[in-house]
Amino acid sequence: QVQLVESGGGLVQAGGSLRLSCAASGSMFAINTMGWYRQAPGKQRELVAGIDNVGITRYTNSVKGRFTISRDNAKTTVFLQMNSLKPEDTAVYYCSYCSATRCNPEYWGQGTQVTVSS
Repeated sequence: QVQLVESGGGLVQAGGSLRLSCAASGSMFAINTMGWYRQAPGKQRELVAGIDNVGITRYTNSVKGRFTISRDNAKTTVFLQMNSLKPEDTAVYYCSYCSATRCNPEYWGQGTQVTVSS
């Protein structure tokens, strides 16, 4: 079992920044991928960014150049730095974990709301 606890969501004006954090605990595999997904009202959950245990990252096109995903040295906490936020970034953001590279999530965090006002 892996537990994921998110923090850092909130309300921000367009053009502003937020930083999300997700702390993982439990039985983590050495090879793993952590990531951030988001779900806006009436839309499907989508991948925002992912990072594996060796630091390889991937991003959805709409956030490239604005968002940065990173992990701490212990590789148990993942961060999402979100800059130049847009109203269309408004969603519930979920942290994810899977025990491989480029894998589908096996565990989810509880979600944190990000609201960007215009």
